[in-house]
Amino acid sequence: MRIKRISAEDTWQLRHEVLWPDMPFEFIKLAEDADGFHFGAYIENKLVSIISLFETDQGTVQFRKYATLKNEQGKGYGSKLLSHLIKFAQDKGFHTLWCNARADKTSFYKNFGMFNTQETYTKQNIKFVILKKVL
Repeated sequence: MRIKRISAEDTWQLRHEVLWPDMPFEFIKLAEDADGFHFGAYIENKLVSIISLFETDQGTVQFRKYATLKNEQGKGYGSKLLSHLIKFAQDKGFHTLWCNARADKTSFYKNFGMFNTQETYTKQNIKFVILKKVL
């Protein structure tokens, strides 16, 4: 597996396919995409997992649009990509990392030292929980 920085545009197809397949394609694009750091995990030359990182406050970053192809999930690619992103954020000097996690996926993120803030919201009938990690 190879991890590298990619463009926001390179994330869009996988974002749509995995995260919001029932929504219009434009739904997965973010106004702040041009300002983010985007990473992709590749097996051979196939993009299998993506994640994007955005500075939300001085020293604080949020990762968003984290997705792995359905047929590649459970193989550790997403975990390696998230570990890579955490190290990148630490190396850049950020002190706090956070995300909006689907409520049914919070145990996955806790494996990376993230904690539940008890803040929740619902989007498109999906419950989300805000998780944080001190870097």
